[in-house]
Amino acid sequence: MAKLTQLIDNEVFRAYATYATIVLLKMMLMSLITAYFRITRKAFVNPEDTASYGKGESAKKYLRTDADVERVRRGHLNDLENIVPFLGIGLLYALSGPDLSTALLHFRIFVGARITHTFAYLIPLPQPARGIQCDTGSGFLLPVPGYVHGISDQDACQDIEDFLEK
Repeated sequence: MAKLTQLIDNEVFRAYATYATIVLLKMMLMSLITAYFRITRKAFVNPEDTASYGKGESAKKYLRTDADVERVRRGHLNDLENIVPFLGIGLLYALSGPDLSTALLHFRIFVGARITHTFAYLIPLPQPARGIQCDTGSGFLLPVPGYVHGISDQDACQDIEDFLEK
């Protein structure tokens, strides 16, 4: 079993740890942005959250949904749906001993796509901008499990061609 010091010396693992930290911080920032939108739009989901705006019936008007808050929440949910799998898949990939340049390509494109996806969601940019960013990030994760099992890009393409010929 690899010692912790071996992991720390592994360039691919350090790259994974760096990019995982970036997307985790980005995902945590989405919580703060959601709170900001809830406060500035005065749109809350829990009665206790409205206490500073009054009591009883006067506070009930703040128990509502707001389109802007929901947009931020959907962006945050999309992060959860994509970043959590990246953490697991990326870790297994980093531990499988891939080439550093290939690993950096996957990590950087995924992280870049997640960041631009957030901007596309929050601004909002018209479709297909957001969809392209989401698909780009997810698309670069798809071949990673094959790498973990020792399948190269070339082998995977050949397997797909063989399957299509049948």
